[in-house]
Formats: sequence, structure tokens, C-alpha cells
Amino acid sequence: MKTNWQTKKLGEVCDFYNGLWRGKNPPYIKVGVIRNTNFTREGNLDDSDIAYLEVEKKQFENRKLIYGDIILEKSGGGPKQPVGRVVIFNKKDGDFSFSNFTSAIRIKNSRELDFNFLHRFLFFSYISGITEKMQSHSTGIRNLDSKLYKSIEIPFPPLPEQHRIVKILDVVFENIEKAKENAQKNLQNSKELFELYLENIFISSGNNWDDKTLGEIATFRNGMNFTKRSRGETIKIVGVKDFQKNFWIPLENLESVTIDGKLNETDYLRENDILTVRSNGNPKLIGRCMLAGRVIEKISHSGFTIRIRLISNRNFAQYICHYLKSKIAKKHLIESGTGINIKSLNQVALSSLVIPIPSLKEQKSIVAKLDALSAETKKLEAIYQQKLADLEELKKSVLKKAFAGEL
Repeated sequence: MKTNWQTKKLGEVCDFYNGLWRGKNPPYIKVGVIRNTNFTREGNLDDSDIAYLEVEKKQFENRKLIYGDIILEKSGGGPKQPVGRVVIFNKKDGDFSFSNFTSAIRIKNSRELDFNFLHRFLFFSYISGITEKMQSHSTGIRNLDSKLYKSIEIPFPPLPEQHRIVKILDVVFENIEKAKENAQKNLQNSKELFELYLENIFISSGNNWDDKTLGEIATFRNGMNFTKRSRGETIKIVGVKDFQKNFWIPLENLESVTIDGKLNETDYLRENDILTVRSNGNPKLIGRCMLAGRVIEKISHSGFTIRIRLISNRNFAQYICHYLKSKIAKKHLIESGTGINIKSLNQVALSSLVIPIPSLKEQKSIVAKLDALSAETKKLEAIYQQKLADLEELKKSVLKKAFAGEL
């Protein structure tokens, strides 16, 4: 840090205000309330869905936000998302406050500390992991230790220097965001490349291909039901959470459960079995499928899934699984789901799915091409994911230099 820079504790130079409760005593006033959901990853305020609530007028009077206030997320978060995010309140009109999961930070003397400069420093403290060490956990919620947070040492260059640093950071951040947007577009394009190729194969099927329903070439079996009170054999089981975007069933990472009695041989999972999601609260997830590789132990599947077992070796399981993952098949399966709160797919709907089937030799040739393209697109995805990670590291590096007086 430069020799002409001072440091002061955050609690010395700022006032903190606790968030707003609705209260029970009239009179009431309707105000916009900033919540955790209005914080973006980039430290900006997303005002697209601000909640407008009736709150006690008395409560609001001491918690009205003013332009330049910094709002701090002090409670909430999640296993992979620490609290401590900060946004600037940048509105000059309207009545706005902040929820009880947040605090407002207000600079005492704006002639010595610029709120944009302070926000950038607190944002840096968050993304560099400083505030993560100031947190406690309770019932799945993270809580920020306000005493520790107020003890953060703030660098104090002269005010003109603060303004200069903020301008530089704004330009750098704008360029980083443009680079991230390009990388994200390229990442999305690489993912869509495989989907388009897969779709084109089935749309432009050859004249010598046969159209068969899945019911003509496979048998079906619903998965096993069990409860915490079940007493019997302990087995490994494939559940809905194991699907994700996998093509192959992750046989090595399955949970073990206890079932009633012993596992029936008809419930064993075999190599080349295809599993599909039968029931889920999210209708877009029903019909997800994946394929079993070599199975060397007792494994079954949960009642929220259906097993598809091909009748004949004239059909290549990998080809059928690829078709089930195509947009054509997924649209049919999702639309076949029944139920209001929880959508369910039944064996009748699965049986009616029509699949274009070439010769076994051509099925294997198509799968080989798809595997090669999948490997290439995954390489591209890895490159763009690394690019995004590098840009995040660049942001941290620039911020670190800024507050060390090296810009």
C-alpha cells in the first residue's frame, strides 16, 4: 500500500442499519424492499423483481435507503454461496428499504470516502474469500459476524485518487464482462452444436430405416419403493438425483438403501438397461434417461424411475439412448406427463414413442460419430469454462492491485 494512504476500520467510517421487518402496528406504507434475490454475482442491484410490501411507517422511517447506500447480504447464502455480497443503491426517486436478511452501510463523511470506491473494496473482500471466514452456519443458513465485518481495514487514498481508481476499474470490468459474454456465447454454441447434429440425424432418417415404437423393441419395469422404516437387504440404488446430464449411469457413486425383504432378480439392473425419470415436480426433468454400463454388483433403481430393457440385440442400446435424449423424444415424453403438482410418465406413454431405426451396423456407425463429436464439444466446453475462470481471476487480480495502490 502506498505510504500516503491511510487505513481505517469499516465500523469507524460507516453507520450500519438493520433490515426492515413488516411489523404489525399501523399506519402502514407501501415500499420497495431490496432482498437477497436482488443481488447479482457481479455486485450489481437487479431491480427487475423488487418486492413492494406494506410495512410499518415507523419502521420504514429509520430504514429508508438513500442514493449511495451500500446494501450488505448478512444472512442466507447456501452450501456453495457465502453471504457478504454487496450492492449499491443507485435510485434517486421512490421509497425503498431493505429486508431483515440485509444491512445498509452508509458512509459518515462523503468528503473522505467515495461510496463507489468502498463498494469495489467490499466486493473484492467478498470474491477473494475474506468475508467467508467471518461466517457461522445455523440450520442451513449462513450468518455474517457483524463485529468481524466492521473490523475490516479500509484503505484510504485521497478522494481524487479514489475517483481515479474507480474509473479505471469501471473500464476494466466493462471489458471483462464483454469477454465473459463472448466466452459464454461460445460455450453455449459448443453445447448446441452436438444437439443440432443429433437432431439432424433423426430428422433426416434414411428410406431404409424402420419406424418402431419403443414398446415393440423393449420391456419396462417401474423402480422400487422403500421408506426409512424398511427392514431387509441393503443395496445400491439409482435415484433421480443421479441423472443430471449423464449419458452413463454413475454406478460407482450410488447411494445404498435398505429395502423390504430381498432384492428380486427381476429388479436387478443389467448392462445396456436404460433408465428414465418417471416422476418429478419439475416437468422438464421427466423423460431424462441414461444407460447402464457393465454392472458387477446388486443395483436397482428407485420408484421415481422406469427401466427400459431392449428385447433384441438387433438394436444398439447406445443408439436408442441417444434418441431418447434428442429434442424430438424429450418433447414427446414431457408432453405425455400427467399430474398437476408432480408430473408422471407412465409405461403406456413410453411404449408409444416412435423411434426411427436403421440397421445395427448403421446404428453403431452413428453412435461412433456422436461419441467423436461429443468428445470434441467437451474439449471446447472445457476451453471456454477455463476462459471464464481466468477472467474471474483477472478481476480479482486487478482489484488486488487497485487497493494496494498499484494501478
